[in-house]
Amino acid sequence: MFEQIYNYFTIEILYYWVNFGVLPFWLILIFFPNSNLCRYFVTSIFPILVLSGTYFFILYKGFLSSYDYIGNFNLYLGLDGISNLFSNKTFLIMFWIHFLSINLFTGGWIVKDAQKFSINKIIVFFPLIITYLIGPLGLFFYWLIRIFYSKSINLYD
Repeated sequence: MFEQIYNYFTIEILYYWVNFGVLPFWLILIFFPNSNLCRYFVTSIFPILVLSGTYFFILYKGFLSSYDYIGNFNLYLGLDGISNLFSNKTFLIMFWIHFLSINLFTGGWIVKDAQKFSINKIIVFFPLIITYLIGPLGLFFYWLIRIFYSKSINLYD
């Protein structure tokens, strides 16, 4: 049975599962940010556990296929090194899960912080969409909105 599951979850299948799997979390964050479902299901550790479990599975599959994890450090040596890494599907899916996890965590933080400052969820809608698509830019737009609601600029909060 484990072998059947292992053989089913190829890199391509995991890509689709992860992409479609984060959509319910984002939809809840965007449309139901004040619900208990969001509080207990999305802004908790649950989605991070699911994504990290997937990440561990990819690491395991890579280990079994003799993936060169030491070669991942080539991404710090220049654009050619990272370009070569992105040509490998194992590294690409690990990067993609990393990207989705960080963006989802950031979206959850935005929702919690917006609730702390009583920012209207319609206003937070746009930074959340941008965070889903382009993480750091959405966080920056939220920070600009937050300045007006908190009436101060905190660089360390």
